[in-house]
Amino acid sequence: MAASRNYTEVIIDGKVFTLSGFESEEYLQKVSNYLNHKIAECSENESYKKQSSDTKSILLALNIADDYFKAKEQGTSLEIDMESKDKEMYDLKHELISAQIKLENADRAMEKMKEENQELQMKIVQLETEMKNHRKN
Repeated sequence: MAASRNYTEVIIDGKVFTLSGFESEEYLQKVSNYLNHKIAECSENESYKKQSSDTKSILLALNIADDYFKAKEQGTSLEIDMESKDKEMYDLKHELISAQIKLENADRAMEKMKEENQELQMKIVQLETEMKNHRKN
């Protein structure tokens, strides 16, 4: 199923534009809102207002490129952090499994020792009984 092209009218820097794309109308509005925000941000600077329209366009593009590269760097940093956390989680799971195996082995050894202890207790009772019987005779 092919995506349909969306058309929407937006206002950028006080001018109406018709945008089209395969993205949703909400997304196209979001992009134009971002652009309006950047234009307003740049326009706060008096020296920006005095520049030619070509220079303003370049300065605006530089600001947007700066945002892009900072966001990309942050994304890369988050990916590296996520990979590190995934590795840490894998290592912790491995340690947990290893500890569970050791616990199971210790539980089995303890059960075996309990059985041996019970057998020895019974042997003690048997020997004490034999000793009492031997003293009586």
